[in-house]
Amino acid sequence: MHEQTWQKSRSPKGRGGRLGAVSAAVAVAVGAMTMAALAPPAAVAAARPDSVQVGLNALVHSDDLPAALASVKDRDGRTRTYTAGVGDLATGAKVPRDGQVRIGSNTKTFTSVVVLQLVGEGKIRLDAPVDTYLPGLVRGEGIDGRHITVRQLLQQTSGLPNYSNYLGEEVRYFEPRELLDIALQHKADFAPGAKWEYSNTNYVLVGLIIQKVTGHPLADKMDQRVIKRIGLRHTYFPAPGDATIREPHPKGYYQDSAGAPLLDGTEMDPSWAWAAGQLISTNSDLNRFFTALLAGRLLPAAQLAQMRTTVPAGYPFASGARYGLGLVSTPLSCGGVYWGHGGSTTGYETRGGVTGDGRAANVAVTIQPTDETVMKRVESVVDTALCR
Repeated sequence: MHEQTWQKSRSPKGRGGRLGAVSAAVAVAVGAMTMAALAPPAAVAAARPDSVQVGLNALVHSDDLPAALASVKDRDGRTRTYTAGVGDLATGAKVPRDGQVRIGSNTKTFTSVVVLQLVGEGKIRLDAPVDTYLPGLVRGEGIDGRHITVRQLLQQTSGLPNYSNYLGEEVRYFEPRELLDIALQHKADFAPGAKWEYSNTNYVLVGLIIQKVTGHPLADKMDQRVIKRIGLRHTYFPAPGDATIREPHPKGYYQDSAGAPLLDGTEMDPSWAWAAGQLISTNSDLNRFFTALLAGRLLPAAQLAQMRTTVPAGYPFASGARYGLGLVSTPLSCGGVYWGHGGSTTGYETRGGVTGDGRAANVAVTIQPTDETVMKRVESVVDTALCR
């Protein structure tokens, strides 16, 4: 049902029911009491259940999520990977250790890194209006690209409506310009800079700016400037028409409505998310990415400082979260914050990030939780991993 393994980082159903979960918990408790009576204190500590594994098991047994995966890196660079549940409900296959998943809006941080690299090279200015790079393209009711800056796109303060709210149920390939056009059919949510509100449209526009300035596809720039640069061997931007996940992966599921049967949503055309959420990766690669980013291996100090300059954020982030330029700070129960983003897409939900002292944790589950309390429990596993 679950596995956990240790490895040294190279860089700086059969699903049981509630009764099974309770029985397992009782067995663990009895075993721990016996150990306490017979073993020295160090052995007792070693025999305690791993808190991250316990959290993942609860997501599967108590919250009925098909599978959960995690990767946790300590200050010394040692990485432990975890799995719980099953990777394929039809066959009962195991969850692949550190399997690939669709990482959704974690893609935004990759996109932001490319833009900020171009800012550092003097090719883009953060406070330049969108029209500087895409003249005349962004116009609509209350929408004018002459009054929206690149910074406001990255920080989610542009007021642009979120195109993904209007996509409907059609599953097909979307050109990035189509996504923008869908958004521009609706009036602005608010005046640029007036408030913070999450919109995938912001990052589609950022992707279009990258392509205009560099003269190359976004996927190529992301691969060259980020993925290959820090050796993310299991991360890639799917090519047009590629609906598969290349490497071993757990299947992702969705429901048409609450209580409806789980449906397999693993294979899908991810073009609807593009620069806002198209990447595929693993928990360990995400840890490596955010660790490299916060360590200054991807951006000059000035641009990293801009990325970490935040404003208060709301939905879909945890209470107390703040949004920078494609980077989110989330409070930890043990004090301080961790830096990451998180992602939600058909079949998969990911949460995680890194601390200032080098700890890293990322958790993925194979369905988008629709219950806010379940989502909080996913986030709490990240908190547990970084605070223990």
